[in-house]
Order: sequence, then structure tokens, then C-alpha cells
Amino acid sequence: MTAMTPGSNIPLPTAHVSVDVAAPVRLDVSGLLLTADGKVRSDDDFIFYNQPAGPGVSYRSGGGTAPDAIVVDTSAVPAGIEKIVVTASPDAAGQSFQGIEPTATIRDAGSGGALATFTPPRLGAETALVIVEIYLRNGAWKVRAVGQGYANGLAGIATDFGVSVEEPAPAAAPAPPAPVHARAGADPRIAAPPVPATPPAAPPAPAAAPGSGKINLDKGKVSLQKNQTVSLVKGGRPLLTQVKMGLGWEPAYRGKDIDLDASVIAYGPNRNHLDSCYFGKLSILNGAIKHSGDNLTGEGAGDDEVIVVDLGRIPAEATGLVFTVNSFTGQKFTEVAKAYCRLIDAATDEELVRFDLTSAEAQTGVMMAKLIRQFSGEWEMTGLGEFVKSRTVRGMVKPAAKIL
Repeated sequence: MTAMTPGSNIPLPTAHVSVDVAAPVRLDVSGLLLTADGKVRSDDDFIFYNQPAGPGVSYRSGGGTAPDAIVVDTSAVPAGIEKIVVTASPDAAGQSFQGIEPTATIRDAGSGGALATFTPPRLGAETALVIVEIYLRNGAWKVRAVGQGYANGLAGIATDFGVSVEEPAPAAAPAPPAPVHARAGADPRIAAPPVPATPPAAPPAPAAAPGSGKINLDKGKVSLQKNQTVSLVKGGRPLLTQVKMGLGWEPAYRGKDIDLDASVIAYGPNRNHLDSCYFGKLSILNGAIKHSGDNLTGEGAGDDEVIVVDLGRIPAEATGLVFTVNSFTGQKFTEVAKAYCRLIDAATDEELVRFDLTSAEAQTGVMMAKLIRQFSGEWEMTGLGEFVKSRTVRGMVKPAAKIL
């Protein structure tokens, strides 16, 4: 049996598995069937105790004496479903996971034999978790340990994955919250609107870094220094094609794997957080931004993770993108060598811009670069190299907003 750590994955040796989730308190366990864009097709893809069966996925109650479980038959999962996420929240309203860390056990549903376990580390204010995900990669099903926390409970998870959560209508007197899509028997706890993940946005800031001498792509590949900006203009025309942001790193000490996660955070014109693309959500902004998937070691030459950005398809409300790298397992960037990011023309594979991280700090997150859309419609890229104490992309949202 494998003891999993955040971000690790294993192949599933059987098509029929169960994920039991146990904790010192009673939990609500649920499963969501997700398409390639990380969303449910409809509310019918949300499987929980009041809707216990869906195509290939079912909820099994432990009756209060055994853990509740989500059971998955991958051979019966519909075409187009690429991921099943297993979530949990404490049964007591508002209770966080601090001190009551849950453990997920992945089992062969036929024999009951344990295949792997995962206990998310260092939990605090989280009131709901995506614990593990069962996902399809190159025709084979795998399971990944996630441990992604939400401070706004089951409503936050439901909203993030596209389950319709109705806002309660204004009323003079308190009234029971409306059920999701008014479905009979729906869990009333997910009807509350989600709590914003960040406080109100700061006032707008100038989109471009101050100063003169900005460069463009006319003379070929640009090597950026920290805080230097390049305008993505070539031959007098803005670059509005598909580009790839490649991020790479190597362990500072030979033979020691290091698991880093590359992400991109999208913001609106008032530094308001729109969405984040990372290993747990591979497509955002209607497919305009896509992630290549997780690299768990950093081994090998070339880019370790790639994020594809279709500049011409970025919706108008998205004006800033910040590219980040985090150490999910807690290793510091002083253990990393040769970290870099580079912008590549997806059509020609020509490297356009490169930024090498020349310094390191004993932190677990770094903001590598930002892309800012100008009023003229062109995009500008700035090298950042700013370190942050954060193991996940969620912890990067606030600091990244400040540097836009």
C-alpha cells in the first residue's frame, strides 16, 4: 500500500475502486464528474448522500460507524468525463479541518484491499477539501493526492466546479435557503452563496511597469532581467496567436527529486481574481488557457510544465496573467537550480522571451512573470522573480494581485 503525499499519483490497477474518507468527526463526502474544462456537465454530475448515484460513480454511506465513500467504476464513466474529484466537509456547519485531518483510503472495490492512503498535511481554516482525484491520462486511469482546501465550505467547491448555486432572494425575514436547481432532496448546505476567497480588490494600478526603453520582439529572442518588460509586438503588430509558457527547473543536488507546480492566475482590470489554472484545473477561461499537467520530479531536459495561452481568445475581462511556481511538498527554492520561464510561439516553437531565475530564497512559492494587456490590445511580459511563502496557487492569489 502506498502512502501518498500532496501532488503524487499512482496508476489504478483495477477499474472498480472506492475512496473511503475517515476523520475523528462525521464528514459529508461527495464526488463530482468533470469534463476536460474542469466543470460538471450538469448538477446530475454532483454525487452525494441526497443524490447517491450517477454514471459510473456512486456514494456509499458508512451509517455513522464506518467511513462514507465514493465508489468509481472507470469502465462505466461516460465518454467526455476525464476526472472524478472526491471532496469532504465536516458535517457540523462552519467547522474547519484544523486538528481533524481526514484520511482517504483508495481501495479495490471488489476485494476491499487498500491500494493507497492520503492524509492532507497542515490544515487550518479549511471547511471543505478536494482530497483526491481519479483522472484519465493517455487512456489510463490514475489517482492523485490533492488536498486542496476551501474556506467557504461545500458551496465553494460546488461553485468552483460548475454546480449551480442559487443566490437566496432578498427577504425581510429569514427563510430556508433555496436548493440547488430546486432539485428535490438537494443538500441545503450548498445553497448558500460562496464566501469570496479574497477581500475586495484594491484600486486599479497602472498596467505597465513605469520607465522607458521598453523592448519588443523585432530583433528576435529577448532575455529578460528582473522587472524588465517586453512588448509582445513584432513587425508593428501585436502578437495575438497561441503561445506556450514553459517553466522548468532542476534539483540543486543530484539524485534528489523536487516536485514543483506551475500555475497561472488570471485577473480582471481591478486586480480581481478570475480563475487559476494549475495541475488540478487544467483549463480555464473557456479553454483559452490550458495546463500540460503535473511533473513530479523536475527530471530531464526541457520544460517541466507548459501552459498554453491563446492570446487572441483571452476574454476581454481578463487583463492580467501571473505565472507562478510552488513547492507543494514544502521544499524550498534554495533546493532548486536553473529555474526559468520562457515564452514560445506555439505555431513555430520559436522561443520569444526567456527569464532565468538568478537568485533563490528559502520560500515555497515564486512569481515568475506577468502578462498585462494594454489599452491598445497588445500584451506585455515582465520578469518578476518575487518569492512568497506559499505551497499552493491559492496562497499566491493575493500577493500576485499586488504586483499587477
